[in-house]
Amino acid sequence: MNFLSKNIKHLRSLKGLTQEQFAQELDVSRSRISSYEENRAIPPIDFLIILSEFFKVPIDILVKNDLSKAKDGSFIKIGNERLLFPITVDSENEDLIEVVSVEASAGYLRGYSDPEYIEHLNKIKLPFLPTGTHRAFPIKGDSMLPVKSGSYIVARFIEDIRDVKDGKTYIVLTLNDGIVYKRVFDKIDEHQMLLLASDNKKYDPYFVPVDEILELWEFTCSINTQEYDEQELKISSIANMLTQLGVELKELEKTLN
Repeated sequence: MNFLSKNIKHLRSLKGLTQEQFAQELDVSRSRISSYEENRAIPPIDFLIILSEFFKVPIDILVKNDLSKAKDGSFIKIGNERLLFPITVDSENEDLIEVVSVEASAGYLRGYSDPEYIEHLNKIKLPFLPTGTHRAFPIKGDSMLPVKSGSYIVARFIEDIRDVKDGKTYIVLTLNDGIVYKRVFDKIDEHQMLLLASDNKKYDPYFVPVDEILELWEFTCSINTQEYDEQELKISSIANMLTQLGVELKELEKTLN
C-alpha cells in the first residue's frame, strides 16, 4: 500500500506548516503540494529525494509505511537508513511497549529495522516506566543469573552509544550474535569497542566493535515468568552481597590511592 500522500500531509502538519508555507520551504507552488497530499499526482523521484531530506525520513518508509501513528516529529534517527518511533500509544494516548516474543526474537536481527515487523509485535502497558522508547526482550540461558531463562528484560532505547554507563546492564543487538543481555563497559576511546560481561562468571567477557552494534537498550526492569525457590533466593542474596562488597572495596581503594 502507498501511504505517500497521507504521510506528506501528516509530516507537514507535525512541523506546523501550512501548505503555502511548506511550498515556500521547498520552492514549489502550493497547488503542487496539494496535488500530492490529495493523491492526484505522484511526486517524481527528484522531488521524493527532496521530501526525504526535508523530513529526515528514508524514501521507502515515506512510501510504504503509515507514519500517522507518530504523535510528534521527534523520530529517532539510526544511521542514515531508518527511524524508530519514539513512543507507541494506544487509543487513550497511553504509552505502550513492544514485546519481542521468543518466537519473534529469532527474526529480530532481520526485522529490527523494518517498521512492519515492529508494528506486528505484541504490545503491553506498564504505567510505571520512565519516559522514553521501551521494548521487552526475552532472555535465554543462564549467563545473567539470577535472571532466569524465559524472563523478559524491559529496556529503554539508547540513541547514542557513548551514553553507555559502565557496569550497567543492557540489551545489545549485535551483527553476529543477535540479541544479548550483558553488563557493558565503555572501551570506545581505547579500542573502539564495548566490553560485554556476563554475571555468571563461567562465561568469559568479550569485546564487540562499535560498528557491529546495531541497537543498545538500557535495563529498566525485569519480568520473571518463573517463581524462584528458596535456595535460589539465598544464592542470589549472597551473590548480590559479594558484588556490592566488591564495589565498596574498589571505591575504598580509589580513596586510599
